[in-house]
Amino acid sequence: MKNFIQLGFLFLTQIIFSQEIPKVVSVKIERLENFKSKYVTSRNVDVWLPENYSDSKKYAVLYMNDGQALFDSETTWNKQAWEVDDVLSKLIKENKIQDVIVVGIWNGGLTRHIDYFPQKPFESLNKQQQDSIYNANRSNGQSVFNSQKINSDNYLKFIVKELKPLIDEKYAVYTDQKHTFIAGSSMGGLISMYAICEYPKIFGGAVCMSTHWPGIFTLEKNPIPNAFFNYLKKHLPNPKNHKFYFDYGTATLDALYQTLQPKVDEIMKEKGFNSTNCKTQKFDGDDHSEKSWSKRFYIPMEFILKN
Repeated sequence: MKNFIQLGFLFLTQIIFSQEIPKVVSVKIERLENFKSKYVTSRNVDVWLPENYSDSKKYAVLYMNDGQALFDSETTWNKQAWEVDDVLSKLIKENKIQDVIVVGIWNGGLTRHIDYFPQKPFESLNKQQQDSIYNANRSNGQSVFNSQKINSDNYLKFIVKELKPLIDEKYAVYTDQKHTFIAGSSMGGLISMYAICEYPKIFGGAVCMSTHWPGIFTLEKNPIPNAFFNYLKKHLPNPKNHKFYFDYGTATLDALYQTLQPKVDEIMKEKGFNSTNCKTQKFDGDDHSEKSWSKRFYIPMEFILKN
């Protein structure tokens, strides 16, 4: 676990070295380079367009966090990627999902943790608890937050108030909640959960893979999971027109989630979610990596984007 968390530090904080646009076959990626925002640090946004994309039809939109890890393993720090283009292209050809474009939002490198850490649950803690979280270190002694304050409310404003209007104007997409989704893994899963709860009129579905419910890297004396649970009890969107997908593995960092995700599942049921609008899956042996997420990415896509 220690070695993996040290390795994960690179994933959580390092900006991908390559600035090249990811290479994909028979489809297209357009880059919105160095997207300027008044809410968050500037970052690239990669927009994936499926084969035969046409302005004469309408597409759903899937916003995905950690955009630099989605498409091309040759451009990532660990030589792994979600292979989103391959998975979605196959599902579209098989008519298993609706037509969709992907908006891959790069993380901010050193700002990743503060951008993705749900803000309102954190602010529900008392000052002593907040200070303990802010002072948390990784197993290698590195600070989790690097003396920065949580900024996820602004990150969501960046998506909703700045990025989405541009995507709606530039591409042939549906703009309504029914066709707008958000997805991510680990901390990206947390912010996807937070996004649909904070903006239920914007997002109709959230994919939260290997959701990092601890928020930091230990469960010992950690008040954050309960803060997240209490937040969900009060802020879950209407189950009649929203969908959630959760999953987790059992190896490396995912091992921390085995006692936490079942508690989330109980809350979802209490709030009226059922198998038609909420799915959780456990994958024995899967670790906390793009390789694992890529292998099972088709499952949430078939659930959330069902044709």
